[in-house]
Amino acid sequence: MTKIHYTKPSITELEIKYATDAATNGWGERCYEYIGRLESLFCNHLRVKYAIATSSCTGAIHMGLSALGIGAEDEVILGDINWIASAAPITYLGAKPVLVDVLPDTWCIDPERVESAITPRTKAIIAVHLYGNLCDMEALLFISEKYGIPIIEDAAEAIGSQWSGKRAGSIGIFGSFSFHGTKTVTTGEGGMFVTQDEKLYEKVLTLSNHGRTRSQAKQFWSDEIGFKYKMSNLQAAVGCAQLERIEELIAGKRRVFNYYAEHLRDLPLKMNPELPKTTNGYWMPTLIVDKDVPFDRTALLNAFKSNNIDGRVFFWPLSMLPSFEKQPENSTSYNLFENAINLPSYHDLTEEDMDRVIRLIHSYIKN
Repeated sequence: MTKIHYTKPSITELEIKYATDAATNGWGERCYEYIGRLESLFCNHLRVKYAIATSSCTGAIHMGLSALGIGAEDEVILGDINWIASAAPITYLGAKPVLVDVLPDTWCIDPERVESAITPRTKAIIAVHLYGNLCDMEALLFISEKYGIPIIEDAAEAIGSQWSGKRAGSIGIFGSFSFHGTKTVTTGEGGMFVTQDEKLYEKVLTLSNHGRTRSQAKQFWSDEIGFKYKMSNLQAAVGCAQLERIEELIAGKRRVFNYYAEHLRDLPLKMNPELPKTTNGYWMPTLIVDKDVPFDRTALLNAFKSNNIDGRVFFWPLSMLPSFEKQPENSTSYNLFENAINLPSYHDLTEEDMDRVIRLIHSYIKN
């Protein structure tokens, strides 16, 4: 019985060709060639003015928050259901993550809870587009304008997602992306910082190069303390090939999701939504079983394992982790994770493979 992975990248001869060229020729004066090309391709895809390739989405968020001047005693609001990478950079700067509840339909940050959590110390709001699902950007942008608080987009999981014709990550003061090996577009490890704001771009560009400004003529002269979150030319070469195939890669994710959705539609569960004005990139097909239906997540995941299928748990509420204070009042977050799993999703997943997954789901979730 063949292994069904929960995700893996789509690598073709094009990625191999570019990586080989970078390994053979991408040194010395050409050591940033693919990096610049990747940034340009990503700007064109996202329709933004500025992009900086990074070693991770976490690094992109860290530098962006630092460039906004966020520091000790400041507060940054984000949803309780998230991967810790969205919250950790806040703590790097001595600031406090303020975890609020999420919406029951998108599993993304609840704008009403955001507004209730704002204090004089609130310096930013991070909108994490979970599993490709989009935050309510209309409500968040209204709050941003009302209180003068910037919206940051963590679009690590949202390549291919759009809100009102704008691509996820291009809407807030800055956006961040992940190119981890599990993502729709990959460089193995890696990420991207994007913005439409020239001043913010120049500040992050300086921070990304150990604090050396672009205009600095002195060699090895740092104008301030910065960071080292650079992507390598080898990684960028793979990314260039991926971006040349990006519409194909997004379509592949949507194909997989739509097949699952069609064959699971009669079961008492919900999957990733595609609300009005939005397009979902469906990075990770996810199902949440209705609360009043008996469901043993561990039993289903064990059945997957016995049948050589990878499954993945839904993110825990961050406030359940030992680094944060428990917040059971975030009732939606605390009621979601036990009834939810992520399904296998990669570009060459066949209908026969998905049928194996679907049959098991039907056997463990009954109408």
